[in-house]
Amino acid sequence: MQNRPAFSRLRTSLMRITSVLLCGFLVQGAAQAFPTKPITFVVPFAAGGPSDTIARLFAASMSQKIGGQIIVENVAGAGSTVGIARVAKADPDGHTLLVSHISHATTATLYRKLPYDPIADFAPVGMMTDGAFVLVSRKDLGTDSLPQLFAKLKADGEKVSYAHAGVGSGSHLCGLMLMGQLGVKMTQIPYRGTGPAMNDLVSGKVDVLCDQITSALPQIQGNVIKAYAVTSTEPVKGLNLPTLAASGLPGFRATVWHGLYAPKGTPPAVISQLNKALKEALKDPVILQRLAQLSTDVATDAQADPAFLGKHLVSEIAAWKKIIDGAGVYAD
Repeated sequence: MQNRPAFSRLRTSLMRITSVLLCGFLVQGAAQAFPTKPITFVVPFAAGGPSDTIARLFAASMSQKIGGQIIVENVAGAGSTVGIARVAKADPDGHTLLVSHISHATTATLYRKLPYDPIADFAPVGMMTDGAFVLVSRKDLGTDSLPQLFAKLKADGEKVSYAHAGVGSGSHLCGLMLMGQLGVKMTQIPYRGTGPAMNDLVSGKVDVLCDQITSALPQIQGNVIKAYAVTSTEPVKGLNLPTLAASGLPGFRATVWHGLYAPKGTPPAVISQLNKALKEALKDPVILQRLAQLSTDVATDAQADPAFLGKHLVSEIAAWKKIIDGAGVYAD
């Protein structure tokens, strides 16, 4: 009878140890079981664009590294918010992920009634790429250098047409930044994507465009448009162009970074597996070669951490909010 309390304490301790070990095995088993079905990369833009290209590159590489099929689904509409909302409402099991660029930050201000919270409803997996825009014009605009272009914009103002891919697009916001810092106002011509905007630039129907390098590079290399400067803070490899920040517009920076996100509540073990596959993909020679051809940088190992992407998203939302609110331009 005297040993009964001691036996009871021993039994309780053994039960606690067993419970802890069982939880550990369950967590490990869940991580090992992932993925249990094909993973979907939701791209909130139409097929064939830069984001689609990047998503498919990473899907092919990460499929091999994570041991499961990854498919890409294009869910375009409402300035990318339809596709983003799809992922926000998806089961948080790691099988439905979002591949989005700066729109995930800009829509936070552009749309004043979003069906999701761009920060609280997502679990960052890691940054994928960091690219830049390039400022270009029609070939026969008559400006051979960036100072000449600036002089023309200041002198002619609204006589100059500025093409962009629609309200809230990266090309639109890049143009707002440019006009704001130069103190000029061009006539804005919206298009349903930079593809048709670039077509009209090449044919001489519009004057100026700020486009992603991944989209504009073929036309620049084909010498059918005039390129002046890039919007990153450092020169871009493969393009012999100055930065706007070093050409009279201090602090000018607009990059087209892509991030990978899971729905809020996705298990940390699954996020860890996805992040590991992402970081391995960032070293894939196929991805490195293709993105180098597009003058786009892969994320560094530090940028690919979930914590970095989370902080970067917050800072980008704040930065674009100042620009969008200052211009008073909203998409809703």
